Amino acid sequence: MSTTPDAPQPRAERVSHALVRDVTLPGGAGTLALVTIDNGLDHTKPTTLGPLGIAELTAALTTVRERVRAGEVQAVAVTGKPYFLAAGADLTQVTTVRDRDTALELGRGGHAAYGLLHDMGVPTFAFVNGVALGGGLELALNCDYRTVASDVRALALPETGLGLVPGWGGAYIVPRLVGVEKALDVILTRPAANKPFAAGEAAAIGLVDVVLDPADFLEESVRWAARVLSGEVVVERRPLDPQPLWDGVVAAARQRLDAVVHGSRPAPYRALDLVAAARSATRDEAFAAEDDALADLIMSDEMRASVYAFGLVSGGKKPVGAPDASLAQPVTRVGIVGAGLMAAQIALLFSQRLGVPVVMRDLDDERVEKGLGAVRSTVERLVSTGRMSESAGARVVGAITGTTALEDLASCDLVIEAVTEILDLKKRVFAELETVVAPTTVLATNTSALSVSAMAADLQHPERVVGLHFFNPVAAMPLVEVVQAEHTSAEALATGFAVVAKLRKTAVLVADRPGFVVNRLLVLLLGVIVDAVEHGTPVEVADRALRPLGLPMPPFELFDLVGPAVGLHVLTSLREDLGDRFPRSPGLEKLVADGTRVVLDAPAKGLPKPVDPAIQAVFDAAREAEVDATPLDEAGVLDAVLTALTVEIGHMLDEGVVATPQQIDLCMILGAGWGFHLGGITPHLDRTGYSEKVLGRRLLPDGVANVPTR
Repeated sequence: MSTTPDAPQPRAERVSHALVRDVTLPGGAGTLALVTIDNGLDHTKPTTLGPLGIAELTAALTTVRERVRAGEVQAVAVTGKPYFLAAGADLTQVTTVRDRDTALELGRGGHAAYGLLHDMGVPTFAFVNGVALGGGLELALNCDYRTVASDVRALALPETGLGLVPGWGGAYIVPRLVGVEKALDVILTRPAANKPFAAGEAAAIGLVDVVLDPADFLEESVRWAARVLSGEVVVERRPLDPQPLWDGVVAAARQRLDAVVHGSRPAPYRALDLVAAARSATRDEAFAAEDDALADLIMSDEMRASVYAFGLVSGGKKPVGAPDASLAQPVTRVGIVGAGLMAAQIALLFSQRLGVPVVMRDLDDERVEKGLGAVRSTVERLVSTGRMSESAGARVVGAITGTTALEDLASCDLVIEAVTEILDLKKRVFAELETVVAPTTVLATNTSALSVSAMAADLQHPERVVGLHFFNPVAAMPLVEVVQAEHTSAEALATGFAVVAKLRKTAVLVADRPGFVVNRLLVLLLGVIVDAVEHGTPVEVADRALRPLGLPMPPFELFDLVGPAVGLHVLTSLREDLGDRFPRSPGLEKLVADGTRVVLDAPAKGLPKPVDPAIQAVFDAAREAEVDATPLDEAGVLDAVLTALTVEIGHMLDEGVVATPQQIDLCMILGAGWGFHLGGITPHLDRTGYSEKVLGRRLLPDGVANVPTR
């Protein structure tokens, strides 16, 4: 049986100090008190704001205000150490809170500190020299004026993606500063997409006032502040949006939340409520409401799960189980067998990130040219949208060549097969490759579910084979499952991990078991959904059943995305390998055979695609005589899915597919897009009691991704 790791001990707060020095303003404008937020560590340890740091900031600003009242200071500014203003609140401290009163004080403490900037009695400035996230950006927002360095690329209020709300003024100040519509982009839309603002974007909407060159940013910011004080620079503020417009934008946002989130998590709704009230509330009323919302959410399991998930994906540590990096083989040339959709995407990624020549090989010139054409069209799109320079695009395209000759792969250090998911075909590819490549060449497979050990079984050197399972679309999906087969050597495995790191992807080590992690669980989920329909559950009921989980898309839209034929193929292969926990679906077989589409078009851009109710007739007609029609309601379908996932995770941990439950969560977040609010999957199974009911044990220790038992 697998064991659960001990709960990590909370670390002491990494205190960010508030260091004050006087700066003489040019032009005889007087003295500016410059407060620098600095944790005393290098740039690898981001500045964060915990209770002790907030207390120190409060004390420093209180002293500065006394000097203002004494006439010694004519302006106040805050800035940060190199590369950071502040990366937000110290979430490791937030998750240690065990009662609502303490949570309430966290919000009040931040408001009290930042309120000193608002009530300073002289103009206040934020010189945003680096990352400003969450409470870091709110520190700037509570100032009267904001400068930003042009190279800053991370300005955001990500709280709603972490189960919280902007709780130190952001929910009140931002809609009044940039308008309610843009504010909802800042507070709701961008966090959901994990898309912070760059300096220029923030200035364009009015979140900051001026963008300055980073080379002499602090000096230029001081000069700009002096011009503001002298009246030479006047910053115009937009008028408050009229109440009818405000109410209409909020109502539309609420409808969108209902259509996408379905009430599955509270944070976006609480944030929207705060924005809705910000139009007519006083500052004190709004901040008190922020305190209450923050306190409620800090005490929620959803927030704990979100912070747990954030910790998993932000990582920075050596992947669990990875060999010593010194064992990795150098990769100076990459070969790819196949020139289809996945092959072309992989080729482009390797050319971009590794900067090495890449050669795609397929059976005929037509297929090769089609693959090269896919690369060119993607690069042209990236260049036309400004996401790639013309010179970089030319370099990438020039580094990717095509061939029909197997011998052209002979000089490659790494060759990845990306051909059709047929085991015998993949075995034949590897056998042919072994006749031309060097003894040190690492052979990788992009298989999504097949046995890597079986592929390598007949080779003279099976130890050189490793699995590198990329997800579609390759450029966007951050996960690569690194598969250790029966004979995979430490050198081949280390090379796989090193390559994934250079590709700027997250690697998770998985054992060579059917479906690995993501496909094993996702395909099981889809299999249980269609099995419910096979037994009489209406397709629309089955499609709605998972809404309480708040997944990225409903199940039949996911089927449509991966392709029903692909889903059926993987479901069938997993059933053959793992048994009838993976159900057979005559209805799905019929849909695939007829090429029937399973979803309708989305009612509007960004909204889910509903299941086509017409496919109900296909399932009903295909239902076998011995199958009882016992329809489930939505709760019944959800229960069946969660029970099946719990059973399967128990098997996966017993089989050693991954080392810990945390690795399963990392895979589901990065490879399947499961929300931070769930923490992946295992915190949700613990929180809802499925782990103990089905497995007789919790999967994670108490206090990990949930409120500690008191």
